Amino acid sequence: MNAVITHLVPTDSRYPALLATIPSPPELDVRGAFEAGDALAIAIVGARQATTYGLEVAESLAAELAARGVTIVSGLARGIDTAAHRGALAAGGRTIAVLGSGIQRLYPPENRPLAEEIIGRGAVVSQFAPDAEPLNYHFPARNRTLAGLALGVVVVEAAERSGALITAGLAGELGRDVFAVPGRITSPASRGANGLLRDGARLVGHWSDIVAELSEPWRSMVAGAGAERETRAPLAPGSDEARMLELLSVDDPQHIERLIARVNLDAARAGAALTTLELTGWVRQLAGQRWVVIGARARRA
Repeated sequence: MNAVITHLVPTDSRYPALLATIPSPPELDVRGAFEAGDALAIAIVGARQATTYGLEVAESLAAELAARGVTIVSGLARGIDTAAHRGALAAGGRTIAVLGSGIQRLYPPENRPLAEEIIGRGAVVSQFAPDAEPLNYHFPARNRTLAGLALGVVVVEAAERSGALITAGLAGELGRDVFAVPGRITSPASRGANGLLRDGARLVGHWSDIVAELSEPWRSMVAGAGAERETRAPLAPGSDEARMLELLSVDDPQHIERLIARVNLDAARAGAALTTLELTGWVRQLAGQRWVVIGARARRA
């Protein structure tokens, strides 16, 4: 990596704006450069020993978001992180890699060619001494910086104890959105992500699920976001999903038990209908198994 190293302190005008808002933001060594548009950023993280499903989802989500002007932040690790960076680059977008080692000690070494690509379309950054090894205690600090650089963190796959879950927890503490991609209940690689969903993380089945949760003006900055929401497939009249949607509103969250009683379906069918509505972008689940419609436009559909 021969790119010039720039050292940024939080008061520097080139320092990333989102990261500067967190308590005690770190000084950074940077190869490549930040741009103002990198404030519209989403982090995608997950398992190093990812499944084919996880790798495909991470790369696809990153590509879809990057193609619409969203900068993808990740940690350059094996597995999900690598897939996320590759997806962003393949779409011609920008991506930021946050290291758990020094800027001159790239880890893992096999990702050196990927890092060179990232430098040309974003930045590789570190908060540690330039020659610092990738020590275990570096990674929680690295994960906090990673979360601070993004508006939200998406966990694609994670074991029950993993760095990705630490990142998600730090994101919540910093006031960032936390998302998770559901996985097979029999897969150890999905237990962490499924646990986040159980605890109230936003479910992701499509890139627009992430964008829908962003506040203005961020949401309006995503290219094509409005058009995508307008083109959701209509629900079949009289279907379980249509009946459930009629009972929901934008402003009045309803508990799942109340919905089951009102819709006159058994619990399994009602739960399946809500899951389908969430995966297709019509509704979202709040903490405590409460449900609301995403946007007034969906309510009228």
